[in-house]
Amino acid sequence: MDGMPGISRRQVLGSATAVALALALTACGGSAPSSSGVDKNGVVTVVVNGMPAKTQPVDRKNFEEDVKAFEKSHPKIRIDAREGQMDPKTFAAKLAGGQLEDVYYVYFTDPAGLIERRQAADISKYVGDVPYFKDIDPALMKVFKDADGKTYGLPTGNYSLGLLYNRALFTKAGLDPDKPPATWEEVRTAAKKISALGDGTVGYADYSKNNQGGWHLTSWIYSMGGDVASKQDGTWKAAFNSDAGRKALQALHDMRWTDRSMGTRQLLEIADVQKMMGAGKLGMYMAGPDNIPTIVKQFEREYEEYGLAALPGNATLGGGDGFMLNPKASPEKIRAGLQWVQWKYLRSPEREAVDSKRAKADGVPIGLPQPRLFAGGTQAKIDEIRAQYANTPVGNYRPFVERNAQVETKVEPPNAQQLYTVLDGVMQSVLTKEDADIDALLAEAAKKADVILAPVK
Repeated sequence: MDGMPGISRRQVLGSATAVALALALTACGGSAPSSSGVDKNGVVTVVVNGMPAKTQPVDRKNFEEDVKAFEKSHPKIRIDAREGQMDPKTFAAKLAGGQLEDVYYVYFTDPAGLIERRQAADISKYVGDVPYFKDIDPALMKVFKDADGKTYGLPTGNYSLGLLYNRALFTKAGLDPDKPPATWEEVRTAAKKISALGDGTVGYADYSKNNQGGWHLTSWIYSMGGDVASKQDGTWKAAFNSDAGRKALQALHDMRWTDRSMGTRQLLEIADVQKMMGAGKLGMYMAGPDNIPTIVKQFEREYEEYGLAALPGNATLGGGDGFMLNPKASPEKIRAGLQWVQWKYLRSPEREAVDSKRAKADGVPIGLPQPRLFAGGTQAKIDEIRAQYANTPVGNYRPFVERNAQVETKVEPPNAQQLYTVLDGVMQSVLTKEDADIDALLAEAAKKADVILAPVK
């Protein structure tokens, strides 16, 4: 869930910084790199972001250890790491002023616009040298390609929304926790049985404010076979005023008002729903795998208490992250930057073993079903390694893993945050007004969405 860039000043600051850097290197007895980034000893310096902040001491320590290990195994490459990620508000100014990192972090919602505005380097002729490049999941690589099939970045993480559920409540309600709902009708039935347990127990909960309601409604619509936005004659238009949109909202309405399985408290956001799950008072909600460790840690629960299933339907909302390269970067920097991204993030099975062992020692949860960056044999090897070091009950996530491979993962729509604000209002009306007019809500929201989408090319 991200945003879009802005602008500011440029060359004088960039030149002053370059002079200062050259003087600093000379004073230290080193040699300033050329415009290619390579010094007289053949060492190329690559500026990267994504270094964890000092407030994340374990992640920071591991990152710094990885930089040292990488530089030792790649003596002709030096990593100049910076904190933070890509900030859409300052991106254009940094690029114009020569301050943008050579390798920069992006969300899956960023690449299309960056490619269109030529704010990322075409790396098509370099990726053939990236180990395991051919094994990366084609659906993830599609995010970083243009209409001509040229490549502008590499994915390094991904997620998709599924159905997180409380296994104990399933058992108490007479449901099989190893066979969670596979259709929305089954979700509705399970939610009724769980809410019938009483004592404030809620069968199913969902978000409806702070753009999170629109985010989840998007996934509901995807699962029903629809879209939130689509391109028509070269112009983006709202697409949620459709059968899929009506079915999604009718399902929510019926659970809320007919079955009374969503509880009386509404206008929820993620923290509210996680608290309900952590208190043992919620049967199910739409979530990614990363919600499980959050609940376990914050509410002192056990991993064994939770299961994860794929979202019903044929599609779900997903996203992820990756790295792209500065369009002004030299070929030497691009090659070196890709080596860093591959080594650090697109881990080989051998590196996965090192990282999993270290993560287990640090108490980091291992065995959650995502990210899954590769396809075929490479991913199978990585899964075996993760299972070897797993400290979470991987069997509880099997319903998600097995069926999720058959579910299409669709990324967020253009201008997602603005659209989510509009769709929040639709969710709120349906969940707080029993007589909400779904057709009217969708029609009015579509008008607002068309205005938001009009500038998008």
